[in-house]
Amino acid sequence: MSGWAWALLVYVGLALASFAPVARVLTRPVKLHLGGPSFEDSPYFSDEGKLRLTQNVDRIKGTLIFWKTRAERYRMLHLYSLVWITTAAVAVPLLAQALTEDPWSRWLITLVSAHSGLLLALSRTFRVEVNYKAFRDGESDYYDLYRRMLDRPRAFGESESEQIDRYLEQVELVRRVVRSAETENFPSVEEVASAARGTTSASPPAAHQ
Repeated sequence: MSGWAWALLVYVGLALASFAPVARVLTRPVKLHLGGPSFEDSPYFSDEGKLRLTQNVDRIKGTLIFWKTRAERYRMLHLYSLVWITTAAVAVPLLAQALTEDPWSRWLITLVSAHSGLLLALSRTFRVEVNYKAFRDGESDYYDLYRRMLDRPRAFGESESEQIDRYLEQVELVRRVVRSAETENFPSVEEVASAARGTTSASPPAAHQ
């Protein structure tokens, strides 16, 4: 095998190996760790108030797992894309100058270009970075409310009933904001098709004569 063939195998191996952590996140949900004291341990609320707050936490746990899983998936995809798109941006011009009559050299530069082009198209179409921020911000906003309610319930009002009602309203507002961001950032069929055409329309560079 020529040096170009070995270089192609090394590139494929590194791309697959670095995708392994991404694949693990894509195929399983992330575990939720609330940790620390909960509303049941709070000295600020009555038994009835603790029951209302605890039930709300139980109902939103599925949403929190969904947000955390999506945020981690988009984060890993963003990091993977960033590394390999940057690598291709540096490598492709150098490889283009080093092309020989060896067909493996053309295959290598074609693969690197196609790989980075596909990642760029997917990142733009599925708005990876924007979606990561949306889900991560929603998760962070909820936990900020949760901790504030545990530590400083008077920030939500004077009476217990007012505190709990205002807290639940703000939790629902966070859920609506994240839901709105998710639907707005979901790509249409036309956007996916356009990105696919943009990826496949690039032709491999010709070899130096």
